[in-house]
Amino acid sequence: MMNLNKSKGFSLVEVLIALVIMSVGMLGIAGLYVHSMQAGRTSMLRHHAVTLAGDIADRIRANPTAGVAYEGGGEDKDCDAGGGTCNVADMAAHDIFLWQEQARDFLPTMADGSEQVVIVFNIGTLPQSYDITVRWDEPTPDSNVPQYAITIPVNPF
Repeated sequence: MMNLNKSKGFSLVEVLIALVIMSVGMLGIAGLYVHSMQAGRTSMLRHHAVTLAGDIADRIRANPTAGVAYEGGGEDKDCDAGGGTCNVADMAAHDIFLWQEQARDFLPTMADGSEQVVIVFNIGTLPQSYDITVRWDEPTPDSNVPQYAITIPVNPF
């Protein structure tokens, strides 16, 4: 006698369970992908901040007698064209203008409208030094604003 109840292949319930398990795994992979994209973006922004801070430090070292002029506002003094005559304060204002422009180009602007590049001249230290802070706005799990800060000593010849 032949057994007619013997089935071959997968049942519909088994297929549905396999699809649920695969979809949970795919959601996990999608979450990892999104997290890696965010980490890559954060890494890129930090790289830009470090590069900008290095440029600021190099320009301050090239203009070591400017002192508190680097704490002021920026202005396009056309000092890098080579044709104009710029004094120490003009060069500092032009440097600040360039840094603010680079920060706007490469880093997300601050939501509260505050400056992205902050320079503080420490006259009381020996040798005199500058605190350079580069900040940008980025969604973070906590309320901390991402920033990169360095302190550079400068000998004003």
